Amino acid sequence: HEQPVASGGGLVQTGGSLNLSCAASGHTFNYYSMAWFRRTPGKEREIIAAISWSAGITWYKDSVKGRFTISRDNAKTAMYLRMNSLRPEDTAQYFCAGSTYYGGDYPSLKPSEYEYWGQGTQVTVSS
Repeated sequence: HEQPVASGGGLVQTGGSLNLSCAASGHTFNYYSMAWFRRTPGKEREIIAAISWSAGITWYKDSVKGRFTISRDNAKTAMYLRMNSLRPEDTAQYFCAGSTYYGGDYPSLKPSEYEYWGQGTQVTVSS
């Protein structure tokens, strides 16, 4: 498996939007699940959105539900996170990750089951 790498972070004001991308250079992803995580200094990474790679079933953390949208392209070459209505508490390093743990069509929600990680991209939301 290729290491997934997140990109597209930046600085945005409260209420603004950003679109993050995750891709493996020149390859398609081949996981049962992929997900977006975020981490702030002094905190453990938290899963915020996940998608089953074949069925496209999605899951969202309550605090981002209705604001963030996870998706994949039809060729399964990339994963995306659309972030709207951003808040200062969304400030974090964002990571994409892949999992080979199979549990059916629903995506894995356990951080320990995501074996393949990118280096992340910084999202900063100013007040």
